[in-house]
Amino acid sequence: MAMSAGQHRARDRGSRQPQPVVFIDKDGTLIEDLPYNVDPRRIRLAPGAREAIRLLGKAGHRFVIITNQSGVARGYFAHEDLDEVQAHLEWILQDLGARLDGFYACPHLPDGVNEYAIECDCRKPLPGLLRRAADELDVDLARSWFVGDTWMDAAAGIAAGCRTIMVGPDAARASDLAEDRRPEFATRDLLGAARIILGDGEPQAAQA
Repeated sequence: MAMSAGQHRARDRGSRQPQPVVFIDKDGTLIEDLPYNVDPRRIRLAPGAREAIRLLGKAGHRFVIITNQSGVARGYFAHEDLDEVQAHLEWILQDLGARLDGFYACPHLPDGVNEYAIECDCRKPLPGLLRRAADELDVDLARSWFVGDTWMDAAAGIAAGCRTIMVGPDAARASDLAEDRRPEFATRDLLGAARIILGDGEPQAAQA
């Protein structure tokens, strides 16, 4: 009898140890935040991201993108449009010497206008996408990092058991956040986060 995909994954997991990854939010963290954009021609890396990806890729870190994409539920673009975004980001990371292991997007929003207008467990700040990635990619969540620019990213990472870093303008106020939303570290951009992950930066702990 042929094994199912799930049985294959279970067999493979038995022969190798789960490994850590760097989970990254897409908009405002890896790339400039251009709301509801799915045109690869308009995608630009965020400040500091290019060198960050090079440094982490050279050190052997793998990447997984975790992103809320409510534009699908709002009817602004089709779920399939995200495939081109994923392919473009894979190409960018590969060109910088890094590897994108996964692209996980939540298309849901309860007050949307189509079949994606539902309650779900994958829209950040919930940790569903990270747990799904951990199951499908054999990820060790406790040894992984989640880097994002909002409290929702930090909350999802904390709930999943990852180490967390907040970047961008909101990072300056990270210490004011509630414990379940407060990242372990806060820094200016993805390059600062890369240095924290690599252990050669001067991290700012986001303490209350």
